[in-house]
Amino acid sequence: MQLTRNRESSARGALGRAIGYVGRYPRVAAVAVLSLFIATAAQLAVPQLIQDIIDAIVTNAANQAILELPANVQEIAAERLGLNLANLQLDLQNAPRAIAIAGVTIVVFAIARGGFTFAQLYSSQVLSQNIAYELRNDLFAKIQRLSFSYHDRNRTGQLMIRATDDVERLRLFLAQGLLMALQAFVLLGGTLIILLLTNLSLTLVILPILPIATVLFMVFGRMAQPLFREIQQRLGRVNNVLQENLAGFKVVKAFTTEPREKARFGESIDDLLEQQMRVARIFSALFPFIFLTANLGQAAILYFGGRQIVEGTLTLGEWQKFSLYLIYIFIPMGQLGFIISLMAQAAASADRIFEILDAENEVQDRPGAGALQEVSGRVQFEDVSFRYFSHGEDVLRNVDFTAQPGQTIALLGGTGSGKSTIINLIPRFYDVSEGRVLIDGHDVRDVTIDSLRQKIGIVLQETTLFNDTIGANIAFGRPDATQEQISAAARAAAAHDFVMEFPMGYDTPVGERGSTLSGGQKQRVAIARALLMDPHILILDDSTSSVDLQTEYEIQQALDRLMEGRTSFVIAQRISTVLNADQILVLENGEIVARGVHEELMETSPIYAEIYHSQLEDDAT
Repeated sequence: MQLTRNRESSARGALGRAIGYVGRYPRVAAVAVLSLFIATAAQLAVPQLIQDIIDAIVTNAANQAILELPANVQEIAAERLGLNLANLQLDLQNAPRAIAIAGVTIVVFAIARGGFTFAQLYSSQVLSQNIAYELRNDLFAKIQRLSFSYHDRNRTGQLMIRATDDVERLRLFLAQGLLMALQAFVLLGGTLIILLLTNLSLTLVILPILPIATVLFMVFGRMAQPLFREIQQRLGRVNNVLQENLAGFKVVKAFTTEPREKARFGESIDDLLEQQMRVARIFSALFPFIFLTANLGQAAILYFGGRQIVEGTLTLGEWQKFSLYLIYIFIPMGQLGFIISLMAQAAASADRIFEILDAENEVQDRPGAGALQEVSGRVQFEDVSFRYFSHGEDVLRNVDFTAQPGQTIALLGGTGSGKSTIINLIPRFYDVSEGRVLIDGHDVRDVTIDSLRQKIGIVLQETTLFNDTIGANIAFGRPDATQEQISAAARAAAAHDFVMEFPMGYDTPVGERGSTLSGGQKQRVAIARALLMDPHILILDDSTSSVDLQTEYEIQQALDRLMEGRTSFVIAQRISTVLNADQILVLENGEIVARGVHEELMETSPIYAEIYHSQLEDDAT
């Protein structure tokens, strides 16, 4: 229960912060609010004009009836009614003109209301679209800055939903619900003031209905907010299944698991539908209560207003005006159901949006961090331990080694031994739990992340290409690179020849996730992308695992030349690619169990010798 209250409080606070974005566009907001007030004022003036018309018609009908009586009776009738025959005749003559003026005035007010309503709606759309633009940019920038550990804990589908659907729901509230709520309160407040000034006793008849309706709306609003948050969470799960199946389309086809994946997707949308129907039932129950309260108010006005007409204390025009203003009371109350729905959805979405924007980035620049200047490439690990979660088990334990400038460090070991974790700590994809990682004597946590990563070229095991041309993918880290520089990097990565086999050469689109290229071609493009950065430190995470022996040889020859003068870290499954490394680190269960060059390790490390001989046997077969 306490958790639910805290979550609701958090959602309300998040919605308040989102509304605060309105203040960034004061002119647009001022136009929208001013237009709303003018349009509402025009709406409030109409019932008074209608009263004038009805009273004029009724009065002049009575005057006409008096003037049609015999002359001797007219005097008696006028005297008993306290009227003057001359004034009756004058009022009767002026009645058509007065009615015409009132009718024209109603039309003018209607046109004014339409014009200012347009200004209000357009301004609110401009305002909400700009706020949505800012929120999506802020979300994208934040998601880009968040550390790997955050992405490890959060699913891609949930992040996508928050940047798209949640922002749109919040935008709809800012575009419609917020101004609609303001309009409802202005219309309701203005109407009550007019009614109180017009007929206090009749107004007091309907006032008790308002607290009942208010309590109903508060109860429904309190129930709706957690329900809409659950809808967004279930929608995120639907998106997760969809995203995973689109990304793993070939795997699903290869293993003929379409029925199972269809069933999994069906379960997720069934859960979503169930929650949406639950919300629909609640809001379907709300509107009959609204109509009930409106009908009770109308019945009360019919009874008590009719009695006042009979008693002569209320004119027919005043009664009609009161009935119209009564509608103005219940229209906002009816709108409140829609407003509460939008607000509940927006509050849940705002909470989810600011949950990301407020997320603590575990890897960020320290206060006063300076830029890493030109480096020679000396990398030290000093008694480094690492765990992915604060209370989890150590993935690395007491790792200690030094890579001198220009050396090639090879990392060998089985799956889960800690190879990838070591290279992830150098560019600060994660921060060490204990110990230090130093580059040229500088703790990597004491320099800015951007300046650190600009000195490091990385080719990850999972090759990621963007839906652009081959040339643009190679120049991803240096968009200002010339065609000659791009071609030189491609030649060094043994990619130039296959690129030129395409009719469009470097302008060839790679397709989504590089679908038009083979695994080996994608890796060579990724290597060229890293090499174009001319890095001082080079990280190759099993970068030749998807190429044939001939291509591996060509890449290795190119890399051998490019590694000269650079500190290089190489993770390789094939031991043949690291035989010439200056230092080979053998890892097991997060610890360095052996180190040295190939010849030394063959004599001193049973694990290394076993890996070497097993691969010789595999190559022989």
